[in-house]
Amino acid sequence: MKERPQRLQAIKRIIRAHKINSQEQLLRHLVGEGFSVTQATLSRDLKLLKVGKIAEGPTGYAYTLPSEEERRESERSYVDDFLRGYVSIEFSGSVAVVRTLTGHADSVGFALDNMNISQILGTVAGADTVIMVLREGTTRAAFIEALKEKAPDFEE
Repeated sequence: MKERPQRLQAIKRIIRAHKINSQEQLLRHLVGEGFSVTQATLSRDLKLLKVGKIAEGPTGYAYTLPSEEERRESERSYVDDFLRGYVSIEFSGSVAVVRTLTGHADSVGFALDNMNISQILGTVAGADTVIMVLREGTTRAAFIEALKEKAPDFEE
C-alpha cells in the first residue's frame, strides 16, 4: 500500500491535470495509480489539502486546490493559533506533552496537525493538554527545529 504523502501528491497532481467532479471520479484515478483508499480517507485528504469546488457551468462543479497565497495565509493562521494557546512542551521518547491555556488544546492540536510538520505522526487534545506522537526516529531537536521553521516566534 502506498503511503499518505505519496497519495496526497497524487491527489494534487490528478486535480491539476483533470477536471474532477466527484470523489468517486478521484477514487477511480487513485485506484488506477495503485492506491488503496476509502471514501472516508479521501474526504480527510481533501480536507487536509483544503480542496474546494468551483462552478463549471452546466457541467456542475470541479475540484480545485488553493492558491499559494491562500495556502500561506492558512498556514500563518495555524501558526497564530498555536502560539496563542501554547504554554510549554515536554518530551518523553517519541511523545510530547504540549501544555496550553485552558480551552486552547483543541485549536493548538488542530494547528499542529495542519502546520505540515512531517515529524508529527498525530495529536490528541484535551482541555489544556495536547499529546503529540512524533514519527519514529525523530529527535526532540529535529522537531523543535522544524517547528521553529514554521513558527519563528516560537520559544520553548
